Amino acid sequence: MSIHDGHRQRMKAEFLARPQTFPDHKLLEVLLFYVNPRGDTNPAAHALMERFGSLAGVLDALPEELEKVPGIGSHAVTLLKAVKEASGRYLAGRTSLEEIINGSADAYPILRPYFFGARGERVCLLCLDGKGKVLGVREIAEGSVNAAEVTTRGVVEAALSLNAAQVILAHNHVSGLALPSAEDKATTRYLARVLAAVGVELADHLIFVDDDMVSLKDSGFSFRGP
Repeated sequence: MSIHDGHRQRMKAEFLARPQTFPDHKLLEVLLFYVNPRGDTNPAAHALMERFGSLAGVLDALPEELEKVPGIGSHAVTLLKAVKEASGRYLAGRTSLEEIINGSADAYPILRPYFFGARGERVCLLCLDGKGKVLGVREIAEGSVNAAEVTTRGVVEAALSLNAAQVILAHNHVSGLALPSAEDKATTRYLARVLAAVGVELADHLIFVDDDMVSLKDSGFSFRGP
């Protein structure tokens, strides 16, 4: 029996008793139990937090950066990346595709998982039928931390592939500000015209930053121009 067994049992019991208030560094320590069956994982957990600043920073870190932390090898990197991926899929899995979208507040929980932990810009299209029922979500583009190229063909094909009557465009900003840029506004008006030509309404354009979201429609933006 390892000298750490008693400590690990206490940590697991503490986590199960209060998971929502369990400190981030202790959560990392518990996760690392499963890639280091016998050793003390507390130093590695603290080193991760010190290097990346937060639990989100640890989960977002590149594999090669994680491996620079003492005590973190390939197994630990795989586990941390699996935790992040599972978290995103959990959020997406809790969303029902039977929902009716009546506005941006309804669209938010459906689209938010697609931008969970994104390091660069990503563009998605939420496709709806004539009554606002969700038909599906299609990822249109993914780019660098500065921009993701939106192709007209990709947007139109995604909408038509699900026989959408209306769509909601969504993308994220990595700058920390959810305010629409001049390019965002120009792209919105252009795509509204293109989609209208094939019988699809662009119902809204949502911009995500972390847990914040801005709706161009709710902001009073005219999709047909001034």
